Amino acid sequence: MAFKSKPRIEPYTHAAAGWGALKYVAINLIKERVPGRDYAMLFRQNKADGFDCPGCAWPDREHASTFEFCENGVKAVAAESTGKRVTAAFLAQHTVTSLMAQTDYELEQHGRLTEPVIYDGLSDTYRPISWQDAFALIGTRLRALPDPNQAAFYTSGRASNEAAFLYQLFARMTGTNNFPDCSNMCHEATSRGMPHTVGVGKGTVTLDDFETCDTILLFGQNPATNHPRMLAELRDCARRGATLVSINPLRERGLERFTSPQSPVEMLTLSDTRICSVFVRPTLGGDYALIKGVAKRVLELDDEALASGGARVLDTAFIAEHTHGFDAFAADLRAESWTLIEQESGVPREEIEGLAAIYARGQRVICTWGMGLTQHKHSVQTIQMLTNLMMLRGNIGREGAGLCPVRGHSNVQGNRTVGIEEQPTGAFLDKLGAAFRFTPPREHGYDVVESIEAMLRGDVKIFVALGGNFAAATPDTLRTWDALRACNLTVHIATKLNRSHLVHGKEALILPTLGRTEIDLQDGVPQGVTVEDSVSKVHISFGMNTPASPDLMSETAIIAGLAHATLGSDTVDWRWYAQDYARIRDKIAEVVDGFEHYNARVAVPGGFHLYVPARERQWHTSSGKAEFLVNPLSPDTPIAQARARHGERVMTLMTTRSHDQYNTTIYALDDRYRGVFGQRRVVFIHRADLEMLGLRDGEWVDMTTVWHDDIERRADGFLLVAYDIPRGCVAAYYPETNPLVPLDSVADLCNTPTSKSIPVLLHRSSATMTASL
Repeated sequence: MAFKSKPRIEPYTHAAAGWGALKYVAINLIKERVPGRDYAMLFRQNKADGFDCPGCAWPDREHASTFEFCENGVKAVAAESTGKRVTAAFLAQHTVTSLMAQTDYELEQHGRLTEPVIYDGLSDTYRPISWQDAFALIGTRLRALPDPNQAAFYTSGRASNEAAFLYQLFARMTGTNNFPDCSNMCHEATSRGMPHTVGVGKGTVTLDDFETCDTILLFGQNPATNHPRMLAELRDCARRGATLVSINPLRERGLERFTSPQSPVEMLTLSDTRICSVFVRPTLGGDYALIKGVAKRVLELDDEALASGGARVLDTAFIAEHTHGFDAFAADLRAESWTLIEQESGVPREEIEGLAAIYARGQRVICTWGMGLTQHKHSVQTIQMLTNLMMLRGNIGREGAGLCPVRGHSNVQGNRTVGIEEQPTGAFLDKLGAAFRFTPPREHGYDVVESIEAMLRGDVKIFVALGGNFAAATPDTLRTWDALRACNLTVHIATKLNRSHLVHGKEALILPTLGRTEIDLQDGVPQGVTVEDSVSKVHISFGMNTPASPDLMSETAIIAGLAHATLGSDTVDWRWYAQDYARIRDKIAEVVDGFEHYNARVAVPGGFHLYVPARERQWHTSSGKAEFLVNPLSPDTPIAQARARHGERVMTLMTTRSHDQYNTTIYALDDRYRGVFGQRRVVFIHRADLEMLGLRDGEWVDMTTVWHDDIERRADGFLLVAYDIPRGCVAAYYPETNPLVPLDSVADLCNTPTSKSIPVLLHRSSATMTASL
């Protein structure tokens, strides 16, 4: 049966989800050859007695739904439960060079890895190796490093709390804090920005707050693709009368209309619910100016109310009791130019004032955001301005209101909580050292960008990855590949074959691991693993499927094997911890604040919420209060600098996901909500910009980056698609456009690649192109 769509551009006129989602779920279950006996797993996904979805980090409604349908969640489960296998025979028949020629979609379709393998340079293939020999080789290479900081330990957000905690302990006992992590590339602006304003780098809401809010401002996110279960909450909010506003350059279908697969009425009557009633469309990188403009207008409204004797717009009691720095912030707002705000935001003043009026009317406002806010040069300042705005009306730390960063991968927040942090606090290191009787390293380690730079310099020799697809997810693709190939050893703990396994060091191993859906037996006892969702709720997950191969090990057991082979077990009995994950949780409770009585609390169906001080209006800042921070609005941006050199022909590129992918995993070649089928090499552009550039809808172009170092960065062969996107902006999928993101194009204060604001030039392709993957 053929599942690949014919390449075409065809506007999608239906609501998000509904029967279309069910159709694509069926296609994926068949395509992945999921055994019929495993279909029952779908009814245990996100259940208290089942497994946590390996996809996004959106919280569950107390695990109460019989079947909480989520199209992309089912795709993730189907991909992990696939009946297809990458065996030793398959790897012997396919050289690494030949596999490198395949697309990311084609690599994904080969299925699950089945046994540990090592790269053989003579044959250019991966060959089987025993677990014992693999561990021994890695341990020998790590011990031989003259400096432990010559190793870097990457973590994907799919790793459990137990695996992540053991992993960071292992790396720190070798002597390094080099923890490049997927959070460095997504919500790092949140993690670094919010502690300075409200004292914590996490959301301040729970799922219950969505039941009582009256206004939701959704910044820079596309829930229908990136966290579809969120749409159920937004639907309920809209149906009870809450005002929902989308602030995003693209008008995404899932925030327009949504048909809930859980609603028999909507499904049978082909009806839907309107989600957002207002759409505000800032230019790429314009959110900071927009939010500052909203805050300025709120202050003006308060001035007008004060002058007329009306009710105050500002929550003066909250500001007086709970905040510091308001006067300086207010003075900065009053001095800010409306002309500059409009210019930098790309939003007319009347629209900004309209958004401010909506915010000012709201009595219980929730702000949510995704990577549309966090992957820009001024992303930290943007997050801090957003918290400033919410503080003006006391919308932090009370029922139905608060800050809600929407994380990507299922446990990216939990990984950071339990110690995957290249900049650990002294308090954490003190407790970790006391619990395990060693002296942890104090020097801050490398994040993702710094690790790549260190590999290129020759300062990192060994790269170990706990999940993920580093070679595809990172910026400046060709330079990243050069960095990985310069390593003496690369090690990947993974479930499926991906690009990173083919861009390897001089020595390379792939260690196959269990997936979240599979039964994890240690000494004959099924083990559960825990994760933390976007609202800081921790719950346990038990796999239910038979493992894809009897030769698979769990992530936790693999880490224990690596640590034992490297360090021995005199100080830490690694294998003893791996025999019973409850022992690891006891140690997490001893080291990490908020996890007291961990095993008892996680045994309660649904788990427990971690304590978030700002949720209780307790501010762990230097002043002991929530801080209004003043940041200038500067027009001197990399985009402006590029346009100064090349004029209005410079476009601002944002990389984005298609609907048929999750992070770098490509499930299929459709992006149906945007009307793209059977292909991925497309670039969305405004019709007026096509005319200005002398190009036409349907032509093929190459893209090059405009950057200060004059290194050629290009991505060739993209189909132009006329689209409703702000002037001067273009959008295309990653990882195909990651080669255009310069390694040193990073956000101030957090070092996140600026993948949503890259200055590029479009050139008509010289060769005749055809639709491609």
